[in-house]
Amino acid sequence: MVKMNGRNYTRRDLSAHAGMLSQFAGVRLMTLGDGVERGVRILEFRSGTGLRFTVLIDRALDIGDCEYRGLAIGWNSPAGFKHPGLHEYEGEDGLGWLRSFSGLLATCGLDHALGGSQESAERFNYPYRAKIRNSIHGRIANIPARLTGYGETWGGDDCTLWCEGVVQQATVFGEDLHLIRRIEIGVGSNTIVLKDRVVNHGFYRTPHMLLYHVNIGHPVLAEGSRYLAPIKDVIWAGHAGTDYRKQSVGYRTQAGPKHNYREQVWEHDTVADADGRVPVALVNDALGIGLMVETSKAELPCQLQWQNLQEGLYTLGIEPSTNHVLGKPFATERNELIWLEHAEERSYTMRLAVLDGAAGIAAAEQRIRAIAGQPEDEYPEPSLRWPYSRGP
Repeated sequence: MVKMNGRNYTRRDLSAHAGMLSQFAGVRLMTLGDGVERGVRILEFRSGTGLRFTVLIDRALDIGDCEYRGLAIGWNSPAGFKHPGLHEYEGEDGLGWLRSFSGLLATCGLDHALGGSQESAERFNYPYRAKIRNSIHGRIANIPARLTGYGETWGGDDCTLWCEGVVQQATVFGEDLHLIRRIEIGVGSNTIVLKDRVVNHGFYRTPHMLLYHVNIGHPVLAEGSRYLAPIKDVIWAGHAGTDYRKQSVGYRTQAGPKHNYREQVWEHDTVADADGRVPVALVNDALGIGLMVETSKAELPCQLQWQNLQEGLYTLGIEPSTNHVLGKPFATERNELIWLEHAEERSYTMRLAVLDGAAGIAAAEQRIRAIAGQPEDEYPEPSLRWPYSRGP
């Protein structure tokens, strides 16, 4: 049964009220036509509740725009949804990735995520490549997908909107990793479900890292918005080595846009519920809206929080990750780096749920607090206790 506009509809009811489902909800293929975004194929999803989001086919099937009843949820940076043909991965000493960084979701990986680094290329048995230079957050977010399907599927009186595709990160004498992605949402639903498989299609033993960079913008993010998570311990804060309170921004309660603000990054040790899921949310009580990000602790054991409250770049990132914030060298030293042999794979599921109204926020907060509390102090002292992050 599809619920929209405060009432339940059968499939026949919807057919009786309009000639096509697209009057209420649907998914359609379009192409952006101007500026740095020219030529980028997108899929626009509308679930029938007022939730609308776009999937950037030519940007790894990541999620670009996202809005609910006219209120923006996702983040649009000044870089825009740049066509991957304009992207320079090797540029600016590994920071070129930032010139293509925008949207509600930027996937980081597949063989590297987090800060830039260098490593030996000996495993690829190619004498002309002695080193691999990894730029910030890896390559996958700026590789076009091969779209394998999209549309609507009915099961009785329930309808699911979906898309599927394959993103291939590959080179000669190097990695050949495939991201097989499916995104779906039920008509009448406010929950986006993303299902990923990462497969080593090549014949070299290859490292694997993955981080979902979920970027929430204004007005969900605003002065007074609250970060909710089942936190057992605050492990690390990037600004703890300097003046910890200098910017007057703690981890729980968010500030408005600040001039000359320097990004703050935290890592939290979170607790999973009985089903192994970790829900994390940003909520705006004044507007009655929020977004909850739910992932598996076994699949993505590390939870990062990114506060980028600079004027003009205003966003907060919820970042579940396979590895700790200190990145690939740290994971390698601790024997936590995931390695995939030929045909080996890892699977991941993430849910993005819009929280509608005070009741929706209260229910999410109650669920999170039932799993674990979180530090009341806005500036908890980081413990530097690093739990083992290697997944099963």
